[in-house]
Amino acid sequence: MPNRWLAKQEPSAYSFEQLKRDRITMWDGVHNNLALKHIRNMRPGDLVLFYHTGKEKRAVGIMQVTSKPYPNPEEADERFVVVDVKYKKPLRRPVTLAEIKQNRKMAGWDLLRISRLSVMPVPKDVWDEVIRMSEQA
Repeated sequence: MPNRWLAKQEPSAYSFEQLKRDRITMWDGVHNNLALKHIRNMRPGDLVLFYHTGKEKRAVGIMQVTSKPYPNPEEADERFVVVDVKYKKPLRRPVTLAEIKQNRKMAGWDLLRISRLSVMPVPKDVWDEVIRMSEQA
């Protein structure tokens, strides 16, 4: 069973729509130690919720890890690792941070506890709940 993650990005910097056009990209720009630790634990086949930060604050789609972590070729420091990800599919409906905060099943999730963290694990029950919420009109 693949691990599940959430990765945040400001849509003006790189949006889910851009990933859809590109099909595959290197997920870079992460410098926080805890977020880097999470990237180091990613494996090919893992699923990732693409979360738009900034004004949107919502989970918008799913991507899949296609590579093992490797040093960012654009950084001099090898501790800055990246993974390659590919577009998988949009959520049927974006799930907003406000909706997530209102759902008791999300209590304790890093998205709510460590709001500035850009990459984090998503427990299976939380993942399933986000997917369920996205399928509601």
